[in-house]
Amino acid sequence: MMATLQNFVDGRYVDAHGTATIDVVSPITEQVVAVSPVSDAADVDAAVQAAARAFPGWSRSTPSVRQAALLALADALDAHSDELVEAQHRDTGQPKAIIAAEEVAVGADQVRFFAGAARRLDGIASGEYLDGLTSSVRREPIGVVAQVTPWNYPLMMAIWKIAPALAAGNTIVLKPSDTTPESTLVLASLTKGVLPDGVFNVVLGDASTGQALVEHPVPGLVAITGSVRAGVAVATSAADRVARVHLELGGKAPAVVFPDVDVDVVAPQIAEAAFFNAGQDCTAVTRVIVHESVHDDLVAALVRAAEATTTGPDAGEGASYGPLNNARHFAAVQAVVDSLPAHATVVTGGHRVGGTGFHFAPTIVTGVRQDDDVVQAEVFGPVLTVQSFGTADEALALANGVPYALASSVWTDSHTTAERFARDLDFGCVWINTHIPLAAEMPHGGFKRSGYGKDLSAYGLEDYTRVKHVMSAHASPRASS
Repeated sequence: MMATLQNFVDGRYVDAHGTATIDVVSPITEQVVAVSPVSDAADVDAAVQAAARAFPGWSRSTPSVRQAALLALADALDAHSDELVEAQHRDTGQPKAIIAAEEVAVGADQVRFFAGAARRLDGIASGEYLDGLTSSVRREPIGVVAQVTPWNYPLMMAIWKIAPALAAGNTIVLKPSDTTPESTLVLASLTKGVLPDGVFNVVLGDASTGQALVEHPVPGLVAITGSVRAGVAVATSAADRVARVHLELGGKAPAVVFPDVDVDVVAPQIAEAAFFNAGQDCTAVTRVIVHESVHDDLVAALVRAAEATTTGPDAGEGASYGPLNNARHFAAVQAVVDSLPAHATVVTGGHRVGGTGFHFAPTIVTGVRQDDDVVQAEVFGPVLTVQSFGTADEALALANGVPYALASSVWTDSHTTAERFARDLDFGCVWINTHIPLAAEMPHGGFKRSGYGKDLSAYGLEDYTRVKHVMSAHASPRASS
């Protein structure tokens, strides 16, 4: 039975005011699985006002109260894993085991991290920095925050947004992607009885809904994970009212491979980091930059790893990855491959898998040049390019020579080389002899056109706070007798 979705506002599901709707389409069957409303400005305002009403009570709750609520939410995620998995699988087509392990279980762990972080905020020690005056610092919640999440990891990205915001004492209005709203709505239902009504609200809709949320005068911070285009629009709108912005806008991650590694050991790890979730991962390896002496050997090993990677309607739950998210994105990825320059060679993949659904074969492209679109622009699909280098300086120039700066890796047996590249790779994350693992305790976020602000870690919590200086004079304000 096809679901008719509703917004979640002030602790309950409510119908949207507008009559426009969006069909949510399964990327496996290409059939409509749910109908979502397109929330309008009135719907957004209702959610924001609910969050504003809830803010005084939630923001003044003690850290222990917020911790207890987040721990209860983490337990609810674990207890309702099957429901969350089914909801997300309908919208994304991801293998269910991967959703359960990589989003629900990991998400619950991340919520537990922020439950602990709620009770430990760092700051400058109180003290006398001027004679006769004592200074202290208050780290306070911002207020109502607006959040916009993408379709590649719907549940995980929602958790990354809401957990630090809630731990810091903020209230939330979140808009999920129009193609993947269902797991976010299940998450919302799990907050009932755990969070006070109005603390967490969800509005469904399209880009116009997101625009109404971003432009609303009340939220003090807007956080988005999405495209550069969307991030620029959010930052521009927020600038008009001097609201804070948190942007995570994608990547073009290089894996720099030196000749002192065993390519047969390295290649399967790079391929997994490139093709996981159909390459719909902002930290995925998208560019291999390999020393010329082992270029051909690594390409051959990557091809073997790619051809051992499974996807498509016949792969079932044993698939290495699921489909691309939607028809428009599938067409965009295919267009990238179809428009490759003559000097580039598709050595494997480059085509649809199966007759139904948006499955795309793991693809490796050689012979590319640094100024090619496939090297410079984010594809966000299972497409991996390979370039060669002669010197370490050349490798760094190739790796850093793109507009994005989110994640990178270097593969070498040399401690000296690893330390140099950890310093000189211009990316928010540098992995050494691995690529893609994330820890709740460590920050995630990039530079340049990959945005600013950090998810995860204590730095992520700080992004959802404001700092207030309080100074007190020692002298009494009463006149001396």
